[in-house]
Amino acid sequence: MNKDLSSLYAERRSVYSLGNRQILPETEISGIIADALKFCPSAFNSQSARVVILYGDYYRKLWDIVLTELSKVVPEDKMPAKIKTFSAGLGTVLFFEDASTVESLQKKFPLYAENFPKWSLESNGMLQYMIWLALSEKNIGASLQHYNPLIDDEVKLAFDLPGHWQLLAQMPFGSIERPADEKSFLPMDERLKIFG
Repeated sequence: MNKDLSSLYAERRSVYSLGNRQILPETEISGIIADALKFCPSAFNSQSARVVILYGDYYRKLWDIVLTELSKVVPEDKMPAKIKTFSAGLGTVLFFEDASTVESLQKKFPLYAENFPKWSLESNGMLQYMIWLALSEKNIGASLQHYNPLIDDEVKLAFDLPGHWQLLAQMPFGSIERPADEKSFLPMDERLKIFG
């Protein structure tokens, strides 16, 4: 599938109806994600983003953790139904920032110390979008979720992850079982100003 970039922008959507039909082998999906991680820009080339890819039982374990932790603070009848759909796909990408990398840059470059946390989040946002777009190009549906910090401790414990990794987002992905809804847009003149 070779689409031009503007078509990919327009077609990428949050897909909540995921399935586990094998679109690509796991090794190829992992390679796509690894390439995005490798080439994503970061301030001072800090490369502070960290990624965990979960498949199979590990993937289902993550969403069991989400349900368990969420049930401690949300009544069962108020639990979002969509959470259960996330475990029906092929896998999940977990996005982290390495806080120790950010802290070392703050010490090394004190003039920019207050900016490094913001810059690391911006870089991670670019990474999330790069991966989302790359999966979309391969006809793999995804959405971006944020059950952190509620699940942070249990996720680090379950997957033996370093304490200085800060969880930012979860991206469940899989085959597209139902297309995403149409997206509405605000008028462009409310969002864009051009001078010159």
